[in-house]
Amino acid sequence: MNIVRVRRSPVDPAETFDSPPATVFGLVRREAPTLHVVGLSLLFLIPGLLAALLVEWGSSTSHDEVALLFGLAAATVFGLAFWLPTTVGPRIPTSGVFSAVAFSWVACSVVAAIPYAAGTMFPWSEFDDAVFEAVSGFSATGSTVLSDIEAHGRGLLMWRQITQYYGGMGMVVLAVTVLPLLGIGGLSLMSAEAPGLASDRLAPRVSETAKTLWKLYIGITVVVAGALWLVPGPSLYDAVAHALTTASTGGFSPYNRSVGHFDSVPVEMIIVIGLFLCGMNFTLHHRALRGDVKVYARSSDTRLYVWITVAAIVVATLVNWLGTVRDTAGVKIDPSFGGALRDSTFNVVTLGSSGGFGNARGEDSLGNFVLWSPNLQIILLLIMVVGGSVGSTAGGAKVFRVQVAFKHAVRAVRRIRHPSGVLPIKLGEIPLPGDVVHRVIGFLTTFLLIALVGTVFIAATGAPILESLSASISAMSNMGPALGGAGPTSNFLFYERPARVALTLMMLIGRLELFAMLLMFATPAASVRRAMRHRLRR
Repeated sequence: MNIVRVRRSPVDPAETFDSPPATVFGLVRREAPTLHVVGLSLLFLIPGLLAALLVEWGSSTSHDEVALLFGLAAATVFGLAFWLPTTVGPRIPTSGVFSAVAFSWVACSVVAAIPYAAGTMFPWSEFDDAVFEAVSGFSATGSTVLSDIEAHGRGLLMWRQITQYYGGMGMVVLAVTVLPLLGIGGLSLMSAEAPGLASDRLAPRVSETAKTLWKLYIGITVVVAGALWLVPGPSLYDAVAHALTTASTGGFSPYNRSVGHFDSVPVEMIIVIGLFLCGMNFTLHHRALRGDVKVYARSSDTRLYVWITVAAIVVATLVNWLGTVRDTAGVKIDPSFGGALRDSTFNVVTLGSSGGFGNARGEDSLGNFVLWSPNLQIILLLIMVVGGSVGSTAGGAKVFRVQVAFKHAVRAVRRIRHPSGVLPIKLGEIPLPGDVVHRVIGFLTTFLLIALVGTVFIAATGAPILESLSASISAMSNMGPALGGAGPTSNFLFYERPARVALTLMMLIGRLELFAMLLMFATPAASVRRAMRHRLRR
């Protein structure tokens, strides 16, 4: 990762008029990076809304064309209103990075919720639930507050899938692909928003790096969609819908039973492979496609990700096969080894990659991991916290950070015995700078603190402690289902309305790697204070 320094502006960029103002259609364009990127991100929703509108219009059972037209109009009007009269300027200041990222996601989530509320999904009085569904989409979480998914039109459900596809790689990364004016600051924008700790530079220009990521992302989607269409069961609509949310490790499905709707081992294996690959660093995939296949073995992050996944699958398979699993009526389930391997593999991978799909063929199926033994559910909670690799579309705290935190703890113990020793923290043969270690520890501390506060708040609304803890971790890690009453065969209507609002906020915080969301209000406030001091000095 190339460290890029961005220019710090003494005042808000919108207050700077040193250079001749740019104009468009006779309008003076002011330097306002946040509004400019927000407007551009809203405009990027238009192709997805158009695609969903065509599906809705072409489906004989659909009836929400007007609702999608409302969303299309909102994205167009607000996008142009924010984008046309503003410009990002020659450099995007540090203060603009966080606000541009966070406010883009908030704006896109609100606009994306309009078709849900204007159509048959939610009444306007429940717009907060519509926003929950939209945020769950853009954050690639997969949690839902829909009690009957299949009751809605195919186009509206396709829009639901498309929101996860946008969110998987990131709206701001998409903006960078066609906004080279962001210049050097564009890489900072991508690092603040893109999946993982940072985005590696794959090309000399930022826009080329983002385009490379998107080409790879689209390529994986096409391969998964083609494979799903070739096997018996899924239609073309099903193949595309599930490919979009597999590549994004999102987990939305147009069916109430998710992937369990197909009851197909080939379908599950295709999705498992897709989720597993998308839980790895996309930079490694790019280099492997260029001939460096051994790049995976050289990555300590990837090796640990593979080992965690394989170990969890082995343990879950053996415990489910040899242990005692009972259905909701208390009757013992005796799965075959193949059945235990199938359901254990699917659920471990879908949770480890933050996919959130379900393969339960019913409430009493072994695919419903709520029925698993308590020790296995603890393992599931742990892999939900860890998540996927850095630089992937997966959520969670990331394997990289957990690895660094573990080595930091080991070093602390060793330092007691060797207080004068030089004990660097290494990933492979590469020693990590101290500031990187401190940021990782700070991130994990903040992550766990917010998850704890969220657990207490949700429990205070009346939810049991298991459901409260697992929902909090699921939201922060962008996983999808929780445990207990909010498991893979249920939905988040299990929680009270205030709890769902809190979970909406936690999904955004978790998706934006904490700091972009937490600083979205702090940086504008700091800009105002700097501007006031500047004017007082004058």
